[in-house]
Amino acid sequence: MTPSPALPWPYPRWIGHRGAGRLAPENTLSAFRLGAAHGYRMFECDVKLSADGVPFLLHDATLERTTDGRGEAGALTWSALSQLDAGGWHSRAHAGEPLPTLQALARWCRANAYLLNIEIKPTPGLEAHTGDAVAAAARRLWQGAEVPPLLTSFRPESLQAARSAAPALPRGLLLDTLWEGCFDAARTLDCHALVLNHALWDAALVRRVHDAGMRCLSYTVNDPWAAERLLALGTDGIITDRVDLFAPD
Repeated sequence: MTPSPALPWPYPRWIGHRGAGRLAPENTLSAFRLGAAHGYRMFECDVKLSADGVPFLLHDATLERTTDGRGEAGALTWSALSQLDAGGWHSRAHAGEPLPTLQALARWCRANAYLLNIEIKPTPGLEAHTGDAVAAAARRLWQGAEVPPLLTSFRPESLQAARSAAPALPRGLLLDTLWEGCFDAARTLDCHALVLNHALWDAALVRRVHDAGMRCLSYTVNDPWAAERLLALGTDGIITDRVDLFAPD
């Protein structure tokens, strides 16, 4: 089999998960600043939509784990979400930390030449709408940037909508299992990368993905033995909570 030409890949190998992993309240600006202080140049974040269509950072569908709010995050307007404490759950030092918008994070990244992996995290039932809106916002916010953000999602519907809204932005399909047809789905979506639970990678799969012209990324890698295995396999990107343990290249 003749390998397909690899798509352009301007991103570093090491990526800070949700900013700085568990060292700061995830998906807050303080987390990204801390990750940067550890030498990281690229970060992963989760983005969903408020009830009035504002892209903002949050991982969960509900608010309880990482804010002082309650209920479904996507059911609240940005005005209400912006009043929540997204740092007090982590530590007293971060009490009062607000949820950031994607616009605020984009401004910080662009001002400091940092790169971003935006995971599209739709409220259930809004997969296509969220993919469309987040990709359109990313296209606008990174207009003219030398390196665009990488858009990823577990939901093919979100990536398909993102592809339609911003075809020039690179995409990656997230997988926690190798479901039937996932490889074909990634190629149909013109993905630049597969982003897998790190335990799923083996030499044959890395070779297959590279032969298709895509890159191999892994989440969430927090142990030296796991990182060493992935480096030996020749994978291309490692998403980690342990920005304090792994020195980025």
